[in-house]
Amino acid sequence: MRTARAVPASTVINLRDLGGIALGPGRRIRPGAVLRSGQLDGLDLARDAAVAAFGIRTVVDLRTADERAAAPDRLPPGARLFVADVLGDNPGVAPARLRALLADPVAAEQLLGSGKAEELFADTYRQMVLSPGAAAAYRAFIETAADDRARPVLFHCTAGKDRTGWATALLLMLVGAPRDVVRAEFLAVNPAVRGAYAPHVQGFLDAGGDPDIASAVIEVRPRYLDTALDAMEERWGGLDGYVRDGLRIPEAALERLRFGLVAPA
Repeated sequence: MRTARAVPASTVINLRDLGGIALGPGRRIRPGAVLRSGQLDGLDLARDAAVAAFGIRTVVDLRTADERAAAPDRLPPGARLFVADVLGDNPGVAPARLRALLADPVAAEQLLGSGKAEELFADTYRQMVLSPGAAAAYRAFIETAADDRARPVLFHCTAGKDRTGWATALLLMLVGAPRDVVRAEFLAVNPAVRGAYAPHVQGFLDAGGDPDIASAVIEVRPRYLDTALDAMEERWGGLDGYVRDGLRIPEAALERLRFGLVAPA
């Protein structure tokens, strides 16, 4: 199954062009219109000219204020920064503290052992659907992606897997991607994230850390996406209700999104 194209980049982790993802017979995401990644604090265009070649106009940063202050984005030339803080209601939750969670194996065991790591991340996905602050952030992201003047859009969090993962899933569902396509793209980032965080994981394991905790923190898992989808179904009865009553995205913006992102296969 076709997932997003991994863009070779040595200074940006997990950079992927959603263009080419199949939406059904004769339909796909338009190449070069929307890209996802991890944080851009290390972006070096002298080493990664491919990033500049996209002509990115807008970078949507889904991170918390603390994350942005600790590792501010380096923007591609001509790009504007748009902040859509998904976790602003609760900035101390797990996706905003990936490296900290792997820094102390003893504390990690107390906080995350015995399956609690997966529970913690699954609960965060639920909150990304139910939280009013997250809804405002994702509405702003979708409306930005729907704006012809804003594209190409690059959106990201820290590792490009959790907040960015749900943003991608939402975007794909809104333009008509089947659930198996959404799931495939959600899980496809794992190799890149494992590679990017391998030194941190190895240090954690060398200090006696539990490999099950490390994998739950670094990977995305089917349960994480299922938790978000279940929350959407339980609260709003499905995607339509979530978009209409949870995100409150105007129908005109959805029409612009589909017109701008969907291309013939």
